[in-house]
Amino acid sequence: MTLPRLALLACALALAIGSAHAQAPAPAKKGKTMQEAIDASTAADWRTPDPANTLYLDIAGGRVVIELAPQFAPRHVANIKTLAKAGYWNGLAIIRSQDNFVVQWGDPVDAEKEPAKVRSMGEAEKKLPAEFTTAADVDFTRLPDVDGWAKQVGFVDGFPAGRDPKAGTWLAHCYGTVGAGRGNEPDSSTGAELYVVTGQAPRQLDRNITTVGKVIQGMELLSALPRGTMGGGFYEFQDQYTWIRSIRLASEVPEAERTHLQVMRTDTKTWEALVESRRNRQDAFYHFPVNHIDLCNVPVPVREAPKAP
Repeated sequence: MTLPRLALLACALALAIGSAHAQAPAPAKKGKTMQEAIDASTAADWRTPDPANTLYLDIAGGRVVIELAPQFAPRHVANIKTLAKAGYWNGLAIIRSQDNFVVQWGDPVDAEKEPAKVRSMGEAEKKLPAEFTTAADVDFTRLPDVDGWAKQVGFVDGFPAGRDPKAGTWLAHCYGTVGAGRGNEPDSSTGAELYVVTGQAPRQLDRNITTVGKVIQGMELLSALPRGTMGGGFYEFQDQYTWIRSIRLASEVPEAERTHLQVMRTDTKTWEALVESRRNRQDAFYHFPVNHIDLCNVPVPVREAPKAP
């Protein structure tokens, strides 16, 4: 190769390297980790769940705390509260644990075979409309990323939700979501039989089942239950059941026996920082920022309420 050609090649190489340096993206701005976002929060970034819309599910292993969502399913939530006040679930059982799906509880008696033994629902409504979506004007904090199951996704008062401007808003089936079991008919649920999502988010159920709230503490007590041995994860024998000591409204429990929790608000700058910390992880372990977050992968922090000074 002649010297002029070598000089031209070196010049082209230098230009290419210079161009590559000029086009290289600037290093990503260092953001907060999730823990740093939580640590930077103030009292105003947290809320206390309403005791009148909080359920305590007490089993041998401990307490599961459920926050109800009347803004999504007012008739069902009202029925659930009526049943809880009457002690409907006390002494009933968790009758189903399906791997990677749900845990479900209710009356274990087969209503078709032994209708006389089915526990009475007392003053609760026996027929409810399907409440798959709400048209109510709820305070919706939208996530910045697209979702395969809804036109928009975000949070309403800490509950993961989907929204379609033409169809309404609904509580999404994320891990910990509580729904009302039903038959094939859309209006066949009453809230007497409830389930909790314990597996990968079954978002295909969105807008197909009435969702009534979510677990805010004690998920490990449900997700670790032995799997059922029959189809759908139902237990075959009574000795496989987890018996329910009680399901009560927090407002009906003496103050000294309550579980005092706070949930991070999802309509603040602190929440925005937390979402970004999950979209582009700043933890030392992560080296590739994905710049995307799935609705069900955004955890809403819950903490014990600070003790009064």
